[in-house]
Amino acid sequence: MISYGVSHMKQSAMLTTASLLTILFMTLHLTGDILFQMSPAGLGNLFAVFVFVVQLYGTLVLGGRRAGYIVIFVGSVLGLVIPVVHMKGTRGIISGDIGNSGQAFLFVWTILALGITSTFSVILSARALWSLPWRRSRRRSTAA
Repeated sequence: MISYGVSHMKQSAMLTTASLLTILFMTLHLTGDILFQMSPAGLGNLFAVFVFVVQLYGTLVLGGRRAGYIVIFVGSVLGLVIPVVHMKGTRGIISGDIGNSGQAFLFVWTILALGITSTFSVILSARALWSLPWRRSRRRSTAA
């Protein structure tokens, strides 16, 4: 029989791992976008770097807290947008020039892996948020 503490620890470790993989795949994806000239190489990419840093902070520093779960949830939802955009876009995987490139396999694999880890992170972070108590109990001060 698994106790609650052990189960929670496994879910926390799984969420941390999935979130870190999501960040890794998002950086690999952004690299592919720049190399395939789908995103211009410039200072605009610093916003994406900022998003990655916030998600990394939420994963490693705020892990196990409500704020950390929210940061992971939002970052993972943003990660889910990427495969959708690339599957439907006019310059995306289906109708773009990526399929004619020798690096198409790695690019497509990265997008699929990003979709998987993002979905898993969304599920685990939503489940963790759902299991948290809605209100914190406040201790009354005995000093009067």
